[in-house]
Amino acid sequence: MALGKDYATQECSIARALEIVGERWTLLVIRDALYGVRRYNDFLVHLGIPRAVLATRLQTLTAEGILEKRRYQQSPPRDEYVVTDRGVALWPTLRSLGLWGREHYGEPALRIFRHADCGTEIGRYGECPACGTFVSLGDVLMVPGPGADRNPADPVSRALLKQKRMLEPIEMDAA
Repeated sequence: MALGKDYATQECSIARALEIVGERWTLLVIRDALYGVRRYNDFLVHLGIPRAVLATRLQTLTAEGILEKRRYQQSPPRDEYVVTDRGVALWPTLRSLGLWGREHYGEPALRIFRHADCGTEIGRYGECPACGTFVSLGDVLMVPGPGADRNPADPVSRALLKQKRMLEPIEMDAA
């Protein structure tokens, strides 16, 4: 019997959320968008995802209002994908999932998330232990962690080695 593509028999908000974000690659596309990846080719190169899968995921995320497609060049026409408030709301889920993976699989942190105002590493739930406040995603500073590859092959990974605020577009070095 083929595996179904939905959770039609489940009366549950988790099942409804999984209808949108539960497919393979989707959370990684959202993660990269939160990191500041915006362009199709940059997602493609950084994730190593098949083109057809990426196109489908971006289309779904745009249709669901998690990403917004914006034209940044007219000739030839080129678009970028910007995270919406609905997408930003997925940050705590991605943060928790990343921490869970690190804790249960003993992986060193690839990235450290700090409060931009004071430099303190943000807590499990997005709080700043030093300031005692919740840190909005735009005030989260991402810095390379001890597990980061310091000489990655792809330009997106190299750009993500630079300290930057979440949501700000990545800046690629001129090749």
